[in-house]
Amino acid sequence: MRIPKGKLIAIGGAEDKGTDFEKGQIYHNNLNFFELGILRRIVEEAGGTAARIEVITTASTIPHEVGENYLNAFGKIGCTDIGVIHIRNREDALREDYIHRIGNCAGVLFSGGNQLRLSSIFGGTPFLQIVKSRYEHENFVIAGTSAGAMAMSSTMIYEGNATRAHLKGEVKIATGLGFMDQVIFDSHFEKRGRFARLAQGVSANPSCIGIGLGEDTGMLITEGNRMEAIGSGLVIIVDGHNIRHSNMADIPEGNPLSIENLIVHFCAKGNGYLVKEREFVELMGTSTTPVMNDVY
Repeated sequence: MRIPKGKLIAIGGAEDKGTDFEKGQIYHNNLNFFELGILRRIVEEAGGTAARIEVITTASTIPHEVGENYLNAFGKIGCTDIGVIHIRNREDALREDYIHRIGNCAGVLFSGGNQLRLSSIFGGTPFLQIVKSRYEHENFVIAGTSAGAMAMSSTMIYEGNATRAHLKGEVKIATGLGFMDQVIFDSHFEKRGRFARLAQGVSANPSCIGIGLGEDTGMLITEGNRMEAIGSGLVIIVDGHNIRHSNMADIPEGNPLSIENLIVHFCAKGNGYLVKEREFVELMGTSTTPVMNDVY
C-alpha cells in the first residue's frame, strides 16, 4: 500500500456549530479557538502565510457566514492567499473552475456542518479524486474540522444521539471521503459526551481505531499512520482489536451493548499514536503540555 506524502489535520470542532442534529438547534460560529494555535499549525504545514489554502464550506448550512469567518481568521495571522469554495451540490463539484483551483492550492480545509453532505456530494467525483491524488503523491495538506474531520476516513459516523449511543442501532455508519482507512473519527468528543457513540462504531468495526477529537484539539497525521495530538484538549483513542466479548451481532436493535476489553488511550498535546502498530507514543511532537502545579 502506498504511503501518502501529504498530511491530514483532523480537528474536533468548535468554530462552525452549524446545526446540532441531536437537538435540532442552529448555532452561530465561534472561531476564537483557532487563535490558540491550530489554525497557525495548518498554515505552517501548508507552507506558510503565503500558501494558497481553499476553504470548502459544503458541509455547512450557513456557508457564506462560515467562509467570511475563515477569511477573517486566516487574515488575523497574516495569510494573503485564501479562497472559499461554496460547493452546494454534485453539479457544483463538477465545475471546471473549482477543479482547477483544487489542483493549484497548497491545502484545503473542510468546514464543519453535516458530514453526510460531504460524502454524498463529493463521492465519486473528479474533485475528490484530485484531492486524494494530491494527498497521496504531493506534500498536500487536507484539514477538516468537526464534520470535515469525521468525513476524512473510509468508515464514517453520520448520525447518533449521544444519550442513546449505548443501544444497538443508534449509531449510523456510512462511507466517508476515504483519505484514511482503518480509523473512525468523532468530533466535539468531550463536551457532547460521545464516548459510547465511538465505542459502538468501533465495536461494529473492530478493525478500525476510534479517534475522539475534543474541542480546540486535533490530530496531525503523517504517512497515513503517525498521529500527533495538537491543541489544548484531549484526543481519546479507542482500540477494539483485542475485544474478547461483544454482543453486537446477537442482540436486537435498541438493546444495550456488552463489550469486553476495549482499550482506551488519552492523548494530550505532543503525545502520539501509531495506527498500524496500535501504539501510544509519549513524545511524538516537539513538546508536551506542561504539568500545572497547585498554587497555595
